[in-house]
Amino acid sequence: MHVFNQLLQWNFILVTAMVAWLVAQVLKTIINCMLCRKVDISRMWGDGGWPSAHSATVCAMVAATARVAGANSAIFAIAAVVAIITMHDAMGVRRQAGEQAKVLNQLIREWLEQGAQKLPILGDKQLQEMVGHTPIEVISGAMVGFLVGIVMPMAV
Repeated sequence: MHVFNQLLQWNFILVTAMVAWLVAQVLKTIINCMLCRKVDISRMWGDGGWPSAHSATVCAMVAATARVAGANSAIFAIAAVVAIITMHDAMGVRRQAGEQAKVLNQLIREWLEQGAQKLPILGDKQLQEMVGHTPIEVISGAMVGFLVGIVMPMAV
């Protein structure tokens, strides 16, 4: 507990954001295990899924910044803008990249099934499909982050 208190005193905002990331990643791993009925520990550090760890991290940063510096501070404004951009990107560009990866992976599978194994460009390429988030994944991640940012003790 002493080490945790030292970390909180060292940089409350950073520690709070990292705790929110960890909480979201653990939740994501547990939820994935329940839905798929198998343990996939790679979800602990993987992108995509419910809840969004990116959203949880930046929203915890915003909440912690408000607690430390106030909602009218310049650093709060910077944290809020970074959070908005991050969450928008997760639902936009990153989500579309994941959707494109699904289509490309399917095309590669079909080409290989049709005898295109000799095309060196195809090889054994498999694009990552879970890179972005749906709006509900982002919103739930934001809720996790704000909750962590609010309940995290400043220092004991």
